[in-house]
Amino acid sequence: MSLAVSTSAPRHGSRPLAPFGPGSSSSAAATVPTMGVEEEFLLVDRLTRAPVGRAAGVIEAAAGRLGPLVQPEFFTAQVESCTSPTSSTAVLRAELAWLRAELVRAAEAQDCLLVGTGTPVIPPEHPLTITPDERYRRMAVRFASAVGGYDQPVCGCHVHIGVSSRAQALDLANRLRPWLPTLQALSANSPFDRGRDSGHASWRAVEHARWPTVGPAPFLDEASYERIAHDLVQCGALLDRRMIYWYARPSEHVPTLEIRVADVNARLDTVVLLAALVRGLAGVLLPERDEGRPPPFLECGRLREAHRLAALHGLGGGEGLDPVGGAHVPVWDMLDRLRERAAPGLAAAGDLHMVDTLLDRLRTEGGGAARQRAAHVRRGRLADVVDSLAMTTAAA
Repeated sequence: MSLAVSTSAPRHGSRPLAPFGPGSSSSAAATVPTMGVEEEFLLVDRLTRAPVGRAAGVIEAAAGRLGPLVQPEFFTAQVESCTSPTSSTAVLRAELAWLRAELVRAAEAQDCLLVGTGTPVIPPEHPLTITPDERYRRMAVRFASAVGGYDQPVCGCHVHIGVSSRAQALDLANRLRPWLPTLQALSANSPFDRGRDSGHASWRAVEHARWPTVGPAPFLDEASYERIAHDLVQCGALLDRRMIYWYARPSEHVPTLEIRVADVNARLDTVVLLAALVRGLAGVLLPERDEGRPPPFLECGRLREAHRLAALHGLGGGEGLDPVGGAHVPVWDMLDRLRERAAPGLAAAGDLHMVDTLLDRLRTEGGGAARQRAAHVRRGRLADVVDSLAMTTAAA
């Protein structure tokens, strides 16, 4: 499908949209940073639809074509794919589709299905095993309360934005904080958890929070980041810096800011939309540092409440919280605001019309959590939910 750039007025809402906080218009031209995506998938048995620890065989079968783009995750019932950095959304979509296709084929060879969901829909038949890696083993021992009974893998989707320095990454993280609850709501895709409806749109957000540091990133410059990261490791709160699991964090091994707030999604359109919106926002916000414009102030409790509501409701009609002004706002109004804020960055990247098209489709068809529940309502079978997720993941 060919999607041309649109410069027309927004179609999402008929009234002017109030931005989050001060400094909401940008006088500098938007930039087009590079982006990349990591997707964590669940492996389930073809017959039982329960999670199974067959990642080693899947990775071995896929490694000949994917090489380092496919990796193990914490549990042997998970695999992770990683795209190459690119400035083109079309290239990103094509690579995500290729990675999924290769992993689907590799999973089939191990008699299992590749599933894009944040939490297991059906409980495992046996306790899951941790990937035989020394670092994972040490994490499991030191943080046994977070790992629990070895039956709760969580699968996220992480968007990386290319930056020139750690200082720039941290400044961008400070500016993105008001928008991350809305992106969390957009990507919520884990209503079921091991055989039950959790009542949340993203139960992954709740389970993942058992690990230390999971949550909104503190407001930091480079010096304070270095001090806090050092102290967290030195006092034993973390095994190493890679365990800094803030919703926005500078990568320790590549020059990027990593956004870690999203559930993995079966529908590829949702992943592409998420990446485009994050990159569009970054393209608008990055120049503000050079202009000397301060990031908005956020009260920490209010920001956490905004994330709690995003995990609870997703796009399902509940209200969210404006973490700057404190007002309760319909989630789609916040998504409209986000689209308007990102519009110059989206236009600079050639993504504006595509994003409008995907937002319209999402508004009509519902988010991942709503689609999972719809699959369950038809016959009341959790196996149907897993089958729907597997089919959608493979359809990419």
